[in-house]
Amino acid sequence: MSKAGVVGGKADAAAVAMAGDGIEGVMKRVLVSPADGWEGWVMRLFDVDPGGHTPRHAHDWPHINFVASGRGTLFVDGADHPLEAGSYAYVPAGHEHQFRAAMDAPLSFVCIVPEGGDY
Repeated sequence: MSKAGVVGGKADAAAVAMAGDGIEGVMKRVLVSPADGWEGWVMRLFDVDPGGHTPRHAHDWPHINFVASGRGTLFVDGADHPLEAGSYAYVPAGHEHQFRAAMDAPLSFVCIVPEGGDY
């Protein structure tokens, strides 16, 4: 039997500051995960400060992304692609990528990955 549905708001999910090489001004919130009954997948919300960014990296799982607010760029496949509220992106496994907020605006995006990709 599956668990009950999940309905919440951004403030309901604990914000965790991301740290490491190539990370600047990034907060992560886990919105829905296997702990909520969504087996195998995790939906996270990333808030990136103006001028902040995730590391430029690649890994063995895909990303499904939706920009909730703000502006920035997604580096993937060797090029920067502009992002704004309403933008979406699919980043295949093995492709180098990086999210970067505009210098004068934050960037907030939803990122869905397989459970093993949330660390």
